Amino acid sequence: MKKPDAEPPERALETPSEPPSRNGEAEPPAPETPAQRRHPLEGFRYALEGIVAVVRTQRHMRFHFISVVLVLLMGLLFRLDKREMLVLLFTISIVLIAEMFNSAIEATVDLVTEEYHPKAKFAKDIAAGAVLVATLNAVVVAWVLFMGDLRLEQIRLRMERAEPTLAVAVTIGIILIFVIVSLVKVLATQGKVRLFHGGAMSGHAALGFFFAMAIIVVSGDLLASVLALLLAALIAQSRVDADIHSWREVVLGSLLGVGLGALIFWLTPR
Repeated sequence: MKKPDAEPPERALETPSEPPSRNGEAEPPAPETPAQRRHPLEGFRYALEGIVAVVRTQRHMRFHFISVVLVLLMGLLFRLDKREMLVLLFTISIVLIAEMFNSAIEATVDLVTEEYHPKAKFAKDIAAGAVLVATLNAVVVAWVLFMGDLRLEQIRLRMERAEPTLAVAVTIGIILIFVIVSLVKVLATQGKVRLFHGGAMSGHAALGFFFAMAIIVVSGDLLASVLALLLAALIAQSRVDADIHSWREVVLGSLLGVGLGALIFWLTPR
């Protein structure tokens, strides 16, 4: 029998065309997938979810974020200029970025293997070392900005020229106490943290003695000063009697209130 002739090369290279529809027109394109319909800001939402997730799950990240708030408030209190605040923000950002990369590397390594492996330890140690380097750099920068070259005296002179009011000083002190007490509780508490009940430091005692320091500075009267200190002591004792704090936690809070009050009201001109 005679074999059919082979197709010409041009025809063999042609790709099969789409089958026409019943009316002879081409079929409409396939609908877009959910990935193709993604909103341009979808990636931004994923980035925010990543930040929230790392803060919720990583204890050290919570510590860094609270430290950021504390350092920025101190920068405002010490009235750093724009360049100094930019240096401070840039340094803090490096620490946060390093900690987030460290968390991502740890999660990736745990996803690959749950057993001990020297290379897994090597990767985690390097990531933790990067965080340590960034943190030490931030400490050095903060020391130079806040303490270097008789910095406290310069800050005091600058605040005297600015003439901040006593109300501003008290407000800053309250915010700093809240941030410091929260930071101590986050670091010292395992698991869920209760910021307004119990914990490693008494915020009520800190506020009580801080306001006592304010009364001492404003009144300049011995009787008013003694009464203010007695009221602060009663607040501290009530926290112990209610079994909310121990004496150690109350003493730590009281020392914080006295120390922070002395620093703020020394820097604030009267």
